Amino acid sequence: MPENLALAEVLNRLTREGELYEKHPDSSLTCFACGHRCLIRPGRMGICKIRSNDAGILRVPHGYVGALQVDPIEKKPFFHALPGTPALSFGMLGCDYHCGYCQNWFTSQSIRDPKAGGKPQEISARDLVALAVERGAPVLASTYNEPLITSEWAVEVFREGRKAGLLGAYISNGNGTEEVLTYIRPWVDLYKVDLKSFRDPAYRALGGQLKIVLQTIGRLKGMGFWLEIVTLIIPGFNDSDAELRDIARFLVSVSPEIPWHVTAFHKDYKMTDPDSTPAETLMRAAAIGRDAGLQFVYAGNLPGRVNGWENTHCPGCNALLIERTGYRILRNRLVKGKCPDCSRSIPGVWSLAGANG
Repeated sequence: MPENLALAEVLNRLTREGELYEKHPDSSLTCFACGHRCLIRPGRMGICKIRSNDAGILRVPHGYVGALQVDPIEKKPFFHALPGTPALSFGMLGCDYHCGYCQNWFTSQSIRDPKAGGKPQEISARDLVALAVERGAPVLASTYNEPLITSEWAVEVFREGRKAGLLGAYISNGNGTEEVLTYIRPWVDLYKVDLKSFRDPAYRALGGQLKIVLQTIGRLKGMGFWLEIVTLIIPGFNDSDAELRDIARFLVSVSPEIPWHVTAFHKDYKMTDPDSTPAETLMRAAAIGRDAGLQFVYAGNLPGRVNGWENTHCPGCNALLIERTGYRILRNRLVKGKCPDCSRSIPGVWSLAGANG
């Protein structure tokens, strides 16, 4: 039996009925998990290839992980959420995009690409939470594939986690819908969006639409999720001053308090032509964000090489608040979420009690 066919059979078994859909009289259904809003006929799958129509019932992934490990929360990256703490990071298989440079392609593209080699490991939500507690991780993070398309499973895990006082986090491409964000809002505290470009043709080449991601970012902020944005800077793809300025101005229009991470590309998966992103490009992008009015801009993936753009400064008095190198916190001067020098409140989730504040 071909390996990808065997994988499909295993994944077909690890499902349950979904919640994010509408039934139609002809037994077709519309899925609301992501911005594609797939109309799925009986016996067919959505674009993600993991949500399927079984005789008018939406079947969705359940009861497994494709990847699982404990990471620093800074790796997600969240710089304004519980600095220095670990996050139990888990993912399933599949994605609604097909980015040629995906750094998690071994899980996200496993169903499309037999070379990826991702395998499901059966586990219960209760066991995931127990593992997080055992490892001292106050955050459960759905990552490694697109969490929106596995939201029923994430909510099951996060609901169990809430009983243990844990936070829930999404590391996502932002291809959302109003329905899915409403569904996850009670259980997801932290949300990171990859804003990959500010050009719609670039998004369409990856399998998405820019306007949907921009709408999602606005909704996330309006609904009270703690939101941070990442743009992977790829030479020749999205690194022009004009495009970076457009991204920064858009984020300022949503809120100048949104942290923006500009991170370095390295050759991966199918994209091996561009050179890796130099530190100078990250610092140029960060300066563009600062000059546009963003209060918190970070350059990542090149520890110690970006002239302090890894650190958090007070936007009021410019005091150094959190000093970092890579994923390590060297110093944290915040006092109950405030600058110790001028008492200005710094936006973020600085304690478990402040997650929904």
